[in-house]
Amino acid sequence: MRPLVPARLATLPFPLRLGVFFLTLAICWLPLAALLALIIRDANALTLVAMSLLFVEFLILLPWWARRVNGIITPLRHYGLVWTQQNGREFLEGLSLSVVGVFLLFGVQGALGWLQWQWPQPRPPVSLLEQVLFAGGSQLNAGTLVGVAIAEGLLIGGLVALAEELLFRGWLLDELQRDYRPAVALAINSLLFATLHYLRPINEILQTFPQYLGLVLLGVMLVWAKWATGRLGLPIGLHGGLVWGYYMITVAQLVRYTGQVPDWVTGVGGNPLAGAIGFVFLLGLVTYVWGRSRRA
Repeated sequence: MRPLVPARLATLPFPLRLGVFFLTLAICWLPLAALLALIIRDANALTLVAMSLLFVEFLILLPWWARRVNGIITPLRHYGLVWTQQNGREFLEGLSLSVVGVFLLFGVQGALGWLQWQWPQPRPPVSLLEQVLFAGGSQLNAGTLVGVAIAEGLLIGGLVALAEELLFRGWLLDELQRDYRPAVALAINSLLFATLHYLRPINEILQTFPQYLGLVLLGVMLVWAKWATGRLGLPIGLHGGLVWGYYMITVAQLVRYTGQVPDWVTGVGGNPLAGAIGFVFLLGLVTYVWGRSRRA
């Protein structure tokens, strides 16, 4: 059998191309990740460094794949990651829409008596950013904890959204559209997005299954956001804003559920995506983005 070369990879069906891409990424990443595990003892720091390394290797592999396999001259522009004012405005549109939406979601629950707003209790530094900024500090007051949660949430939300949107709505969606019609590409992209976020023990899957449906709907919305503009600014903003808003509220412990309604209403484990009200909220965002894509 003749060995696979980049020019022949483009002729393979999508599942095989996907397998080759991730196998190549794993071969490059796993030895370094194993080495990091021997050096870094703190689990949180290890996860952060290992995932950052994986993203850097993805950024290195992506341009090579785009140019050598698919003949794309400017990969990032082709996938929708362009540094333009229009893309920046779309990013801010998505960010503000989703952050306001998250606080509106929790605000409605507070108005209904399903949760109570509160200030966080003083505590020692816990997160990596807290430990860096307040090394040796004994107790962080409520204002400091909220400020750190805002900054840390924006940083984490932005980086997560950038990485995942470049992967799922950039490279992966492009590969799907080479083999399938748009509706099929949309379905596969959304299901893969949800499934890869849902790799967990079977008992936890059964307990929080509504969250999977929410992740599928989120994936659909983000594909439509990409199609609405042809760029990644809007999906990155929407994705990052959801992470940022949820991070600020939960990490700073700004709310406490009252237990007046079942978890399936507010969200299993406190996650709105695993509850009816979160699903309705997300459906509202999806409707807005769908309408925007229809006007494109």
